[in-house]
Amino acid sequence: MIKKLYLYLCIAGACVSLNTAAQDAINYQSPPKEISDLLLAKPTPGVSIDGKAEWVLFSERNSYPSVEELAMPEYRIAGLRLNPNNYSPSRQNYINNFSLKNIKSNQTFQVTGLPSPLYAGNLTWNPSENKIAFTNTTQKGVDLYIIDIATKKASKINKAYLNTVLGSGLTWLNDQTIIYRAVTKLASSAPKKPLTPKGPTIQQNLGKASPSVTYQDLIKSPFDEQLFEFFATSQLVKNTNGVESPIGKPTIYARVTLSPDKNYMMVETIRKPFSYLVTAYGFPSTIAVTDLNGKMVKTIAELPSSEVSPSGYDNLQNIARAFDWRDDEPATLIWSKPLDSGLIKNNVPFHDAVYSLSAPFTGTEKEIFKTQTRFRGVQWGDSNLALITEGLRSKQTSKVSRYNPSTGAVEELYSRNQTDAYGNPGTPVTTKNKYGRQVVHTVDNGTKLLMNNIVGSSEKGDLPFLAKFDLNSKKNEIIWRSAEGTYEYVSDVINPEKLILLTRRESQKLVPNYYIKNLVMRIADQPITNFPNPYPSLDGITKEKISYKRADGVDLTGDLYLPKGYNKEKDGPLPTLIWAYPREFNSAADAAQIRGSKDKFTAISWGSPIYWVTRGYAVLDNAEMPIVAKDGKKPNDTFVEQLSLNAEAAINKLSDLGVGDKKRMAVGGHSYGAFMTANLLAHTNLFAAGIARSGAYNRTLTPFGFQNEDRTYWQVPQLYYEMSPFSYADKIKTPLLLIHGDSDDNTGTYPINSERLFAAIKGAGGTVRFVFLPYEAHGYRGKENILHALWEQDQWLEKYVKNKK
Repeated sequence: MIKKLYLYLCIAGACVSLNTAAQDAINYQSPPKEISDLLLAKPTPGVSIDGKAEWVLFSERNSYPSVEELAMPEYRIAGLRLNPNNYSPSRQNYINNFSLKNIKSNQTFQVTGLPSPLYAGNLTWNPSENKIAFTNTTQKGVDLYIIDIATKKASKINKAYLNTVLGSGLTWLNDQTIIYRAVTKLASSAPKKPLTPKGPTIQQNLGKASPSVTYQDLIKSPFDEQLFEFFATSQLVKNTNGVESPIGKPTIYARVTLSPDKNYMMVETIRKPFSYLVTAYGFPSTIAVTDLNGKMVKTIAELPSSEVSPSGYDNLQNIARAFDWRDDEPATLIWSKPLDSGLIKNNVPFHDAVYSLSAPFTGTEKEIFKTQTRFRGVQWGDSNLALITEGLRSKQTSKVSRYNPSTGAVEELYSRNQTDAYGNPGTPVTTKNKYGRQVVHTVDNGTKLLMNNIVGSSEKGDLPFLAKFDLNSKKNEIIWRSAEGTYEYVSDVINPEKLILLTRRESQKLVPNYYIKNLVMRIADQPITNFPNPYPSLDGITKEKISYKRADGVDLTGDLYLPKGYNKEKDGPLPTLIWAYPREFNSAADAAQIRGSKDKFTAISWGSPIYWVTRGYAVLDNAEMPIVAKDGKKPNDTFVEQLSLNAEAAINKLSDLGVGDKKRMAVGGHSYGAFMTANLLAHTNLFAAGIARSGAYNRTLTPFGFQNEDRTYWQVPQLYYEMSPFSYADKIKTPLLLIHGDSDDNTGTYPINSERLFAAIKGAGGTVRFVFLPYEAHGYRGKENILHALWEQDQWLEKYVKNKK
C-alpha cells in the first residue's frame, strides 16, 4: 500500500523540479533527526476529571496515523466525510488507551476490558460520574463501551452498531440508561453507483438570491443524495444495561436533546429536498418535541434550506433559530426570531426577540425578552438570574445583560469590542442544578458572579485570573491571578463557595500539569499529574516576548525563539523565519494589545515553525499582523499596505536586536497565513523565501466573502482583485514553497488555489515548488506526509535562506 502512496505522491505533483516541467521521482523523505524526534515525541495524555475531583481519566493517543490509515475508503457528501464501511466520520483522531487515577490515594490503574486495537472517542460521564461511555470504531462499525469506575473495567453494551455520521449523540438519561443513534441497514447494502446515469445533474434558481459560502464536499448528483439519505438515516435507541429499546422510527436525526426533567426530547430531523449549495446542517429540517418513546407531542417549526440566507455576517433568514431548553425549568423550549426581517441594516429598536413554550406544549409561544443587536445565547442561573449575550460580528461587538425571569427586566452588565483582550472580564463559572444542568453560579448571597478568564491578556502578557463580578456595581474584582513567570489558569472550579480550584500550570521550564488549589485555606497546591517533558531536546533554547512599532505607530509583538547556546556577539545575526496569521481590527488600540505569554511551555505541533530553532534559525512565531480599520474605512481596504508595514517592522526589530539577518529572512504561514505570505512576496522584496501551506490565493473563488470580509465580489471587485496574490503572480520572484493537501476540506481553500498559483508563477518564470500531499485535509495528519512536508520546508530554508547565495 505504501508503495502505491509513493507513486501517487509523485504523480500528484508532490515534488516539482525548479527549472523544468518534469517532476522529481522521489519517495517520502524525512527531515533531520532533531526535527523528526520532536514531531514523533509521545503526546501528553488528555485529562478528564470528575466534578468531585476524586478520579482522573487519562486518554492516550498515537502521535500521528499512517498515510495508509488516511487512505481508507471515504465518501464526501453534504459537507461530510464518512467511512462507507462503518457509518462513522473518517479522519478521526482516536484514543488508543485509557487509565484511571484516584486522586486521594494517588494510585493509577489501567482500564481493563478495552478492545484491541482501541480506536476510541466521544467520552461522556454519567450523571453520578461513576461511569464513562465511549465509542470504539472498527472496520465494520462503531461500538459503545462503558467504563465502570469501581471496577476500572470497560464493557461493550451495544448489539446494533452506532451511526455517528451526524455526530455521536450520546446522551445519558440516567446512571444506567444511555440514548444514541443506531444503524438500520448493513453498510454493504448501500446504493451502488450506476454505470450509466439516468440523466444529467441539473440545478436552477428562479429569481431568489442564494449567496453561498464556498463549502466543500457538497452533494453533486442524485446518486450523492441517495448515499446521504442511506448513511444519515438512523434509529434512535435507548440502552439500559445492555438492553436496547428502539425510540420512534428511523429518520435523519440532526440533533436530539433531553429536557432538563428528562421527560421530553427536542428532535431536529432533516428532510428533502437536499441542497447542492450548503452542508447537511443547512438542509430543510423540522424541530419537534416528542416523549421518550418517540411519540410526537408538538411540531415547533419547519425550517427551510439555509441556501437562501442573505449575505453579510449579521444578516440571517427571517425564520426561528437557536432552539434550546431552559436549564432552570423542567421542560421549557426557547428560540429566537429576527424583528428586522433578518437584515441588520433595517432601523428598528430591537433586532431579535426570544420566545418560550413550556410543557405540555399546548399553548402558544410567549415573548420573554428582546435584544438590541443579534441574539447569541443565554446562560440560565440558579436564582432568578440569566445572562443574555448579543452582538454584531461586523462591528466586532459583544454585550452581556442580566435578565430576571420573574420580572422580565433586562439590565446591561458589560459590553466590549471582542478584539479588546484587556477588557475581557472572563466567563461565568457554572455548577450543576437539580436537573443536572450547568447553570450560572452566584456567590456572596447571590450578589456576585465568579468569572474565569483562562487567558487574562494584560500589558504584562497573558496572566489568567479568577474574579468576582458585582452585579450591583458592575465591577470585576480579581481574587486570584497567575503569578508572573508562570502561565496558570483555572481548568475547573471544584467548589465555588470554598474556592477550591483545579488549575493547569506551566512555565518555560515547567511541563504543563494539573493542581488542586484552595484559595480559602491557602494550603500547598496538590499536584494531580506529573507529566514528563516530551521535548528534552528543546532545553536551553530561549523564548522572549518582543515588542516593536510599525511605521504608523501601531504596537506589535511576537514570540522570539533563539537556538541553544546562541551568543549574539559571537554568532552574529541568524537566518530567520517569521511565522504569522493576520487578524482584522476595528480599533488600533485593540490591535496594539499584548497577546500571548513568554512563560508558556514550548510545545510542538505538526505545523509549528519552532522546529527550525534547532537548526540554527531565529524564529519569530505569532508575529502580530493586524489589519486595522482606518479613516472610517474597513480593515481590508488597506490590506496589502498594512501587511507590508507589519513585515517591515518585524524585520527591523530583529535586525536592531542583532539576532536576525535582514538578507536571510523567510516568511511563512498556514491557511490565511499562507495567503499573507503570497501577498508579501507579490508586493515586497523583504524576504529571501516564503512557505505557504494550504492557502487561498484567488479571492474571486470566494465571491460572497472570506475571513472577516463580508462584502461580496460584486460590491468591491477591485478589493478582491488587489487582495488576490494570484493577480500579481508575475511579480512573485522570491522563491515560494507551496504545500497543500489534495483533500483540503476547509471552506474556501480549495486545492486548485495552489495548483493555479504554481502554474501562474511557473508561467511567469518565478522560482516555485509545489508539494501536493495525498489524502490530507486542511490540517495534516499522516505521519509520512508530515515528515515529508517538514523535510521540504527544511530543504527550502537551507537552500534559499541559510545558505542564500
